[in-house]
Amino acid sequence: MKTLYKSIPENKTSHEHMWEIGKWHKIDGDIDICNKGFHASKNIINAMGYVNAGYVAKVAVRGKSIVQSDKECWSEMKVVKMVEWNKKDSVSLAIFSAELVLENYEKEYPNDMRPREAIEAAKKVLKEDNEENRSAAWSTASAAESAAESTAWSAARN
Repeated sequence: MKTLYKSIPENKTSHEHMWEIGKWHKIDGDIDICNKGFHASKNIINAMGYVNAGYVAKVAVRGKSIVQSDKECWSEMKVVKMVEWNKKDSVSLAIFSAELVLENYEKEYPNDMRPREAIEAAKKVLKEDNEENRSAAWSTASAAESAAESTAWSAARN
């Protein structure tokens, strides 16, 4: 049996299937990726790109399948483990991801502190989610986004 990852909405329901741990769901007939079947991905982050996560689940799959590079479609699926996912988790993931590439950015643009400031502002929101910290985080995030866009345009021109 193969295991994959699935993003599940807050109401634990998708396409008339109520997801609960240990219950197998089956699609009869042909499956069609994006149209008919149960979808999941090898990586959690890919799964989260398709459905806003209320829960992130590890799933077991079996039966007929269609496999693409970023997702798979199966005729049978059950949830093995399910963990609630909230806004705080999304902010933590964004901070973690940004920190992974920050050193590379700062090597290329040592005088541009906007991405670092955006990360620090987001950390303040995690620690104390109030209007002042959220406002500061949005402002610095906008500045960092502008920096990233101008960097991308500059790289594309060269």
